[in-house]
Amino acid sequence: MRTGPELVRASNEYAKEDRALTWRLLVISLVAWAASVSVAAFAPLWVAVPASLLTGLIVVRLFIFYHDYLHGAILGGSRVGGWIMRAVGYYVLAGPSVWKETHDYHHKHTAKMVGAAIGSYPVVTIGMWQAMTVNQRRAYRFVRHPLTMFFGYVFMFVLGMCLSPFKRQPRQHLDGLLSLVFQWTFAGLAGWAFGWQAAVLGVLLPDFVATASGSYLFYAQHNFPGMQIRGRREWEYTFAALHSSSMFDMNPVMHWLTGNIGYHHVHHLNHRIPFYRLPEAMAAMPELQNPHRTSWAPRDVAACLKFHIWSPEDGRMLTYAEAEARRPTPDDAVAAK
Repeated sequence: MRTGPELVRASNEYAKEDRALTWRLLVISLVAWAASVSVAAFAPLWVAVPASLLTGLIVVRLFIFYHDYLHGAILGGSRVGGWIMRAVGYYVLAGPSVWKETHDYHHKHTAKMVGAAIGSYPVVTIGMWQAMTVNQRRAYRFVRHPLTMFFGYVFMFVLGMCLSPFKRQPRQHLDGLLSLVFQWTFAGLAGWAFGWQAAVLGVLLPDFVATASGSYLFYAQHNFPGMQIRGRREWEYTFAALHSSSMFDMNPVMHWLTGNIGYHHVHHLNHRIPFYRLPEAMAAMPELQNPHRTSWAPRDVAACLKFHIWSPEDGRMLTYAEAEARRPTPDDAVAAK
């Protein structure tokens, strides 16, 4: 089996965009979004509410186009494509400056014991947990709590992706503020022109659904039973891709709606592979065919949400109760070095 740079080089065969296919898929996705928004905005409520929820999932798909664009996987050098992608970024409250800054860092440090929390959910060892103050523990629990993910619109995007970066570096992250202005102006104009249903069901609820589902997807892609974490000295890029990134099993419709982001271990091996080629790469490369798996099944969701503290001694994640019952070991003390 290939490992390290050899495996990454082998995956480059699939890191080639079919520009015509990209445009065809983008146009189909935008038409699907516009049609779904129209139903959500104007149909009777018994039809409009399901359409609004569906619109939220289509927004996730549009976000994957944007995500791949910023990775340089699609639409590179296209002026029109760049305009559309920036509009999508502002619409989903993920301005390009802060998203690219944090997400690029995330790819370079996934599951590294120190520093991996930038652009991702924090993970601490037993020793770190024992050393934390009461308020630090509360903050840690809050960030990883299911309700925080459910209200990802507020905590992950409005605050985390827009206001906090803008407050920290106003000039560099002005697009965080512009994202809020863009979306809320869009919602306000929709409400002014067509009424509350267009604003709430056509704009705001879909983005709430997209950010909530996206927040959980991002969590489960790197917080699942069997995940592995390494200290800085032991960390290796391909190991993190194959053992710290999950395969999120879904039916074909959900894979379409989420832009194949479930093939996350493939994406982390090579982020230049366009989303529509991820299944092809997995099918062709034996090293990618036995990933850690999770799904939307309640038992898998519960399993992902159960564990929170890393034990270097056991080589696995522990529950809060397990962590409280344990004392830090010498191995735990050196894990962060």
